[in-house]
Amino acid sequence: MAPRDEIRDTLFPLFVNDNPFRQLLLPPRLLTKPFVAPGQTAADLGCGPGYYTLALAKHVGPEGKVYAVDVDEKPVRALEKKARERGFDNIETHVSSASGIGFIGDASVDFVLANGLLCAMAPRHHESAVSEMKRILKPGGRAYLSVARGPWSHVDGAEWEKILEGFRVERRGGRLPLIAHRWAVVSLLSVPSPIANT
Repeated sequence: MAPRDEIRDTLFPLFVNDNPFRQLLLPPRLLTKPFVAPGQTAADLGCGPGYYTLALAKHVGPEGKVYAVDVDEKPVRALEKKARERGFDNIETHVSSASGIGFIGDASVDFVLANGLLCAMAPRHHESAVSEMKRILKPGGRAYLSVARGPWSHVDGAEWEKILEGFRVERRGGRLPLIAHRWAVVSLLSVPSPIANT
């Protein structure tokens, strides 16, 4: 196995993330609708060809916005084509690593979706990607994080727990041996207000 410093991002073929069987087994609205409302801003980090992005765009509506970010240009272009064909003009796409998303403003996003993102990223980028998620989340905003389990994942159980320590964990799952992934709904830890000098 390659040393952690040499592990590269994992890129998936389009059909893996965008196929009818996946739609039947896990309709994207199940993961997106509970977390966003019309007029809000969402970020789909590791968006691939937009499996969840289009559902997010529908839920936030024309007054809302979705940032769709993926390091692989091919699925981003496929998403742009689907968005045009379906009339979505509230999606802003970027070919970029989630560890460098300076184009998204500080505390500007209501919901961050990072479904499988970290387990597909090279480990050296995990800390900066998590830091960026915290930076863009609004106070009161939430994020859905998930990682695959097993030898194909770049996130082990110890790192997963360390990542979650930096957030307020609202719900979590996937700790049972038969569950193929770990997931958590998180929000920012509260930051104490500065004490005024009197």
